Amino acid sequence: MIKLKDKYFKPFLNEEEILAAVSKIAQEIAKDYKDKTPIFVGVLNGSFMFVSDFLKAYSHPCEVSFVKLSSYQGLTSTGIVETLLDLPDNIDGRSVIILEDIIDTGRTLKELIDLFANTKVKEFKIATLFYKPDIYNGEYKIDYVGLEIPDKFIVGYGLDYNELGRNLKKVYQLNQDRMINLVLFGKPGAGKGTQAEFLKEKYNLKHISTGDVFRYNIKNGTELGILAKSYIDRGDLVPDEVTINMLQDEVEKNPDASGFIFDGFPRTTAQAEALDNFLSSKNMEISATIALDADDEVLIKRLLERGKVSGRSDDQDENKIRNRFEEYNLKTAPLQKYYEGQEKYHAVNGIGEIIEITERLSLVIDML
Repeated sequence: MIKLKDKYFKPFLNEEEILAAVSKIAQEIAKDYKDKTPIFVGVLNGSFMFVSDFLKAYSHPCEVSFVKLSSYQGLTSTGIVETLLDLPDNIDGRSVIILEDIIDTGRTLKELIDLFANTKVKEFKIATLFYKPDIYNGEYKIDYVGLEIPDKFIVGYGLDYNELGRNLKKVYQLNQDRMINLVLFGKPGAGKGTQAEFLKEKYNLKHISTGDVFRYNIKNGTELGILAKSYIDRGDLVPDEVTINMLQDEVEKNPDASGFIFDGFPRTTAQAEALDNFLSSKNMEISATIALDADDEVLIKRLLERGKVSGRSDDQDENKIRNRFEEYNLKTAPLQKYYEGQEKYHAVNGIGEIIEITERLSLVIDML
């Protein structure tokens, strides 16, 4: 697994598979053009590695040039293809073979066809190393194909994610087969915050702490923050609808996330149902709820030690800590039953070294 900016990518094609596909194209073109001198036109930036290895595998006379087109930003095509480097001048009456790194929707290919339509080439053909038949519009014939691949975002061997990854020798696929949405439970001191930090990095998840979201909205005077503060100032509970709307804003701010960790919400069955309804409206769902189980006496010692540093009064009084535990038990019991009914409840031993607990959590998540 590799990480580029905010995304994780898993191995997809090794060097041997890639070079075999390059050799296949070179042999097929050599069979058709060994008695001619074609001009190979590479499409930058993605094709530079493909063109280099292709020319090594093509042992007959040829010329090479490049054009530069662009339609991608991040993970998706903008739909607008820009011509950044024009066609070479010496192509009149010549056989031209375009060398593309990848053909998916066909937008870039259409721009290439339009470019050549205004020239006097004898003929031109299309060769692509990678081809996504599931999303290609089928408007133009593709003459030479190295490998057909599924509609997954890939990087490496010239292909990039936000300009990173082009220099990788292998090809990697976006690790986003299924969105993972977790609810993390745990008594005070169980280490939810610490584990959430590790899990969000490992699985490219967005950690949404209800407490942090409330503080952000109130501090920045957002519409929802002002509304929430009006309830708090009156000594009333903030309605679930307000909290859900805050969470919805956080989810919509992160459209490229591979999933979310919900920390501090839900606290009641009604809130769990509201969260399910909201996620369903986004074609999402809770994948699993994970509870960090720990012995009360161990946690009390942990919190009393934390209280010496944090200065929090509720971490310095054993009676207050036990009251918090009792409140947690009362609220969590119905939630446990709710998620067990969906077969989504998992309990993990929360005692041990931090890395050991992370490994236990990862075992549950990896099974998803």
